[in-house]
Amino acid sequence: MKEKIKVHVADDHMVLIEGIIAMVNTDEAIEVIGYSQTGTEVLDWFAKNKADVLILDVNMPGKDGIEVLKSLSVSAKKPKIIMLSSFDDIRFVKELTTFGADGFVAKTSAGEHIIKAIKSVYEGQSYFNDEVKEGLFNLFVGQDVPKGQRPDEAAEKIRTLTEREMDVLKMIAKEYSTTEIAEALHISIYTVGSYRKNLLKKLNIKNVVGLALFAVKNKII
Repeated sequence: MKEKIKVHVADDHMVLIEGIIAMVNTDEAIEVIGYSQTGTEVLDWFAKNKADVLILDVNMPGKDGIEVLKSLSVSAKKPKIIMLSSFDDIRFVKELTTFGADGFVAKTSAGEHIIKAIKSVYEGQSYFNDEVKEGLFNLFVGQDVPKGQRPDEAAEKIRTLTEREMDVLKMIAKEYSTTEIAEALHISIYTVGSYRKNLLKKLNIKNVVGLALFAVKNKII
């Protein structure tokens, strides 16, 4: 039997936690193994336990979701992290990705997106509901290029990539899952993971969200 995706839910409202658990329980591939109602509880739980995916509310008492995100992003036990909030300003969401978020789902559309989001980030992809995704790409393409990603610097980094790394980068930007990349290139999912790590290191980017945005900005796709 295939191992289930283990999920931890963090929100200060028990009714929302119960709602997410109820939604997740409709999918046999996912299992909620814990929940927290404060940022401190989240960090304490992950100090002793491990989950594949964390659904994390931005606004919580004590340490808020952003503080928790920053702490877990530098942890050796970092789970994939989906941020949850009723505030979906594009610049705010983009800031969350720079802190290490793998995805974002607005609370108003959690019922529609949460299961797909869990499976996507578990597979190594980013996930945003459609409005946020479109806004992120428009923002990134239209803004000043961040330091380290200016055309000359980006071109130099791109030249260090192998042909296979470029293939993987293009597929990441096109939202292929890890499994889909592996099947398309006839390699194992573990090899895909290795290529992804190499891309993050060579391009000095924190997560797959950044890889996708880098590919779009530099017209790789």
